[in-house]
Amino acid sequence: MRHPIAAIFAVFALLCSGAALSADVYRGHGIAMHGDLKYPSGFKHFDYVNPDAPKGGEVKMGSIGGFDSFNGFIVKGRSAAGLGLIYDTLMASSSDEPFSMYGLIAESVEMARDRSWVVFHLNPKARWHDGKPITVEDVIWTFNTLVEKGTPFYKYYYGNVAKVEKVASRSVKFSFKPGENRELPLIVGQLAVLPKHYWEKRDFTKTTLEPPLGSGPYRLKSFEANRQVAYERVKDYWAVDHPVRRGEYNFDTLRFEYFRDSTVSREAFKSGAFDYQAESSSKAWATEYDIAAAKDGHLVKRRFKHNRSSGMQGFVFNLRRPLFKDPRVRQALAHAFDFEWSNKTLFYGQYTRTNSFFDNSELASTGLPKGDELKLLEQFRDKLPSQLFTSAYKAPMTDGSGNIRANLRIANKMLRDAGWQFDRKNRILKHGKSAQEFRFEVLLVSPLFERVVLPFKQNLKRLGIEVRVRTVDSAQYQKRVQNFDYDMIVGTWGQSLSPGNEQRNYWGSDAAARIGSRNLAGLKDPVVDKLIEKLIAAPSRKDLVTYTRALDRVLLWKFLVIPHFHIPFDRVLYWNMFGIPKVTPDSGASLFTWWVDPVRQAALAPHRQSGRSK
Repeated sequence: MRHPIAAIFAVFALLCSGAALSADVYRGHGIAMHGDLKYPSGFKHFDYVNPDAPKGGEVKMGSIGGFDSFNGFIVKGRSAAGLGLIYDTLMASSSDEPFSMYGLIAESVEMARDRSWVVFHLNPKARWHDGKPITVEDVIWTFNTLVEKGTPFYKYYYGNVAKVEKVASRSVKFSFKPGENRELPLIVGQLAVLPKHYWEKRDFTKTTLEPPLGSGPYRLKSFEANRQVAYERVKDYWAVDHPVRRGEYNFDTLRFEYFRDSTVSREAFKSGAFDYQAESSSKAWATEYDIAAAKDGHLVKRRFKHNRSSGMQGFVFNLRRPLFKDPRVRQALAHAFDFEWSNKTLFYGQYTRTNSFFDNSELASTGLPKGDELKLLEQFRDKLPSQLFTSAYKAPMTDGSGNIRANLRIANKMLRDAGWQFDRKNRILKHGKSAQEFRFEVLLVSPLFERVVLPFKQNLKRLGIEVRVRTVDSAQYQKRVQNFDYDMIVGTWGQSLSPGNEQRNYWGSDAAARIGSRNLAGLKDPVVDKLIEKLIAAPSRKDLVTYTRALDRVLLWKFLVIPHFHIPFDRVLYWNMFGIPKVTPDSGASLFTWWVDPVRQAALAPHRQSGRSK
């Protein structure tokens, strides 16, 4: 038994740490989803920044397509790149924890131990760029406006908030609907607060090119619609020395230049038109930067290791289309995608096949279900595919030679079992009952993916399936995806190390028919809905891992996508003008912790125009 005096000192230490002791209420400087916060009360800065990073310089970045609005909170219009830099949030997340939030606009947080409500106590220093204080009224107005008039995402994401009210001059309380959802205090803390006094004189539902008022580290400096937009660092930014901001947002000016497509953008970058490029193309990474500037070290090509969940990218079936209702059809088509050949021939062996919606993390399901995960899934055994309990999911494989006859034979049998027969006269697959021909369209927004889709199309043709590949501009693509007007797309779902409410938007039955949701596949499944709710209510990290693995396994055996590939690092290129912190956080490359090194920048200037292909 511990000595009473020691116990008294322990209590005193806890009180001084910023977290009040109470059976029912917690109060502190931040919230961890599970477990403890990494950074204690009074911490000076995050570990992955340089707290003494110099401020200054201009950085140019590339963006694709165009923009016609500075209101990025509504469905209408195409919002400009970088708008998030204008606004601060109630709390800010760290990049080296699974999911922890620390006070920003909210100086401190108070919440029920059962997380049924949370109170944010606002920082009296928090200011809008016009000098006016950020108020409780701003927070309440922002929340209500986003839910009522913002994109459908907000209504869904904050759907468990029952009431928002002012409880003191600088304190706002969010009360939650019945049902356990441990994530709610944190996701409410992500709220980007908007100025009521600015927006109440304007129509929030309309697009606008009027420079908006914000409170963040940058403000709009200049723009030319569809061409470029520039932001300037706010010199008297209220949070410049705040622990969650120190060492970040060091550039005086950030400029986004717009280009027609990725090919044009890449050539512009190599010629020195802008400074930083996150490369998404394996081919470009392997072959298109063999230029004099790269050989001389003026252009840096670097891989940053990360510990993020890879999420999922793949060919997404739209289950709203009758053609893809039968899971045997979806499973059959997966055998026609030859990843091994694509990786060797197109991607220079850079990728790993994705076999989980949470790959590259402890959240991914592997092998057969066992332990707590098996107990959980047993509750739904009669509603799940039997293979889920007897076989480990693995995307179809080939030997990489390009000869996939064995896989096509498997696909043929599955299609026959599903009622599809090959019409030899017309060389097309038809359904026996309706004589419906098997034709569909793959909708793309970038020509970059045509080289991935076209070999897949040729393999499907051998099965008697006709595929049309259509690449459209970004505006048309966005509209069609929002309205689920496609047969198949290349879709992605990013995943954090602490999944939660967003899973409803990804897979929930209610989201399947909601315009603009991320339920791209149109999945409606009661088992998935129940697993999502269990995941959201997970009381511990151990439970969260169990529930996420179970959800992952069920999604995989639904054959919603033909999985693509991933890499456990970020491919980044930049002109050698930056200072970079020594520590890379778990989330990977973090440009906004970098700074411009004036000596390097001056030495680089004569070489910027020497970037030319061999």
